[in-house]
Amino acid sequence: MSVSPTLPRQRALLTGRRILVVEDEYFLADDIGKTLRALGAEVAGPVGHIEDAVGILHGGGILDAAVLDVNIRSELIFPLARELRARKVPFVFTTGYDRISIGPEFQDVPLWEKPIDIVAMAQNLAAIIGDWQT
Repeated sequence: MSVSPTLPRQRALLTGRRILVVEDEYFLADDIGKTLRALGAEVAGPVGHIEDAVGILHGGGILDAAVLDVNIRSELIFPLARELRARKVPFVFTTGYDRISIGPEFQDVPLWEKPIDIVAMAQNLAAIIGDWQT
């Protein structure tokens, strides 16, 4: 991933936000983390195991949002998504699958199909955080 030349101008987009990244593809996880940090976020993770994500969620720190790969090492992320929703933490899904792989329960959640435009996904996440807090 090359960092967009517009990132410095958008640096404040996620400043002060702590975002959980759950992604089991190492290079994509790294790219997502770098982009979120470039936009000012503190990244929780990235983690490639659901158990690690649950540990972060239960670790007591505040999460402002999350980026969740739908399928983590052949496990679906939906139980974690339900817990995030119950805690009123907004999130987006990333996946190599299409929308049909997401059940009706999560049809309102933005879905970013791989390969994703990470900067656009981060901008979408920032807008969602703003909407949830207003």
